[in-house]
Amino acid sequence: MDDLRSLRELRAAVPEPGEEWMVRERRRLLRRMRPRRRAFGRALLAAGALATAAALALVVVRPQEPAPPVPSSRPHTVQLDTEAVLTRAADTVGRRRAAEAPLPTQWQYTKTLDKQPNGDTVKTRESWMRYDGKQTAGFGEDGRLAIRDVPPDPGDDDLSPQQYDRKLRALPTDPKRLLAKVTKDRHWIDFPREEGVPHVVAPDADRAYGVIMLYLSRYGVMPPELESALFEALALIPGVRVEQGVTDAAGRSGLGVWRDTGKDGTAYRSYRILDATTYRYLGERTVWLRDEYIFDDDKPSFRKGAVWVTAKLTSVIVDRPGERG
Repeated sequence: MDDLRSLRELRAAVPEPGEEWMVRERRRLLRRMRPRRRAFGRALLAAGALATAAALALVVVRPQEPAPPVPSSRPHTVQLDTEAVLTRAADTVGRRRAAEAPLPTQWQYTKTLDKQPNGDTVKTRESWMRYDGKQTAGFGEDGRLAIRDVPPDPGDDDLSPQQYDRKLRALPTDPKRLLAKVTKDRHWIDFPREEGVPHVVAPDADRAYGVIMLYLSRYGVMPPELESALFEALALIPGVRVEQGVTDAAGRSGLGVWRDTGKDGTAYRSYRILDATTYRYLGERTVWLRDEYIFDDDKPSFRKGAVWVTAKLTSVIVDRPGERG
């Protein structure tokens, strides 16, 4: 079972879309969660989208490793003043030292944890992607490092680390102009293009929120002034909420950012978790607020209180695949 591909396809057109916009992606996720044998395949770094560093990544999955404790599905959280938190975040990240852009031949190494909603195992994943996106690498079940070429996929919405870097550095640092840019970015409107799948465009506010949170999860070489502007732009989107005490798959407690769309009957709430001091992305936590029926089964596909939780443990630039920084 290729859970990372399921993660990527759940995110497909843009992270964190509205309830009605996610129906077909949740159906695809559930089909892939049903037991079946699947080959080593495509992956999304992460959350986040998830993950979110790269499609077509090779990963090592260790489902038998001792799993860290996953907090209860209803952690005690405290609602915070969103504007105050995001203002403080913008000020903090804006004072960081700028990092140099990696070379195209360097590699982005990522290590994540993932616990899916209908399972008890926390899986550890490691992946390497060349910065120009031309190759991916990972350890197979036999313990050997495998390197694969990445064929072009013009219909895909995911980008190589270098392509993400270019998009980020081309963004304006004025918060209002930045928000307008991500809202109307044709890449996030037009893609992905999948044969036989109707194309659906998310509402502007949903798309802007999703794209900004996706970019914030890719903090590796982001210019500090841009990261600061992303937090300021996030504060301009209606419905953004921040809660304290939301935990990731590693048990780390942080700030849970989510968006209240004002729609009644929402099946779940998805948090993007940030470190409360550094405002670095930690992972994601999705909590089901009610039973959700996707197929025509008698039993719900997701029960109230179910949790899908991830954690990004490491994301660094290395010189060759197999290195861990």
